[in-house]
Amino acid sequence: MPCFCAIGYVRTDAGSLPRHWSMSDVRGRLEILPEYASGLAGIEPGRQIVVLFHFHQSPDFQPNGLAQTPPHATAPRGVFSTCSPWRPNAIGMSVVTVLQRQGNLVQVQGIDMRDGTPVLDIKPHIAWRGPAEPSAPGGDR
Repeated sequence: MPCFCAIGYVRTDAGSLPRHWSMSDVRGRLEILPEYASGLAGIEPGRQIVVLFHFHQSPDFQPNGLAQTPPHATAPRGVFSTCSPWRPNAIGMSVVTVLQRQGNLVQVQGIDMRDGTPVLDIKPHIAWRGPAEPSAPGGDR
């Protein structure tokens, strides 16, 4: 099984964080390690990006965590239908808005990650547009 390594770290001075990125206006920055900085080409202000990260401060997962009751729910749900940080693979995902990029630093808004959180990957956020229409017979997409 491949081993994942951090490509950078989240930095924020926020004292408290929302439970989910969709409710956050917290600002911070992604400090990408210099050896990965050239991979930031095309990251521009105003764009949204997906940040995959490691829930590095979550306790080790146990099988009794497969059913959890989120704070907003009244009954247990399967962990895979929640945003809980306590997961079999402690991987999180947030969508943030790029405010500025300078070298290996990306200033963002929408942080729900703690200071020092290891960043595993960054991807462009592409809004879902519904099912693709089939192409015409013999045509290309």
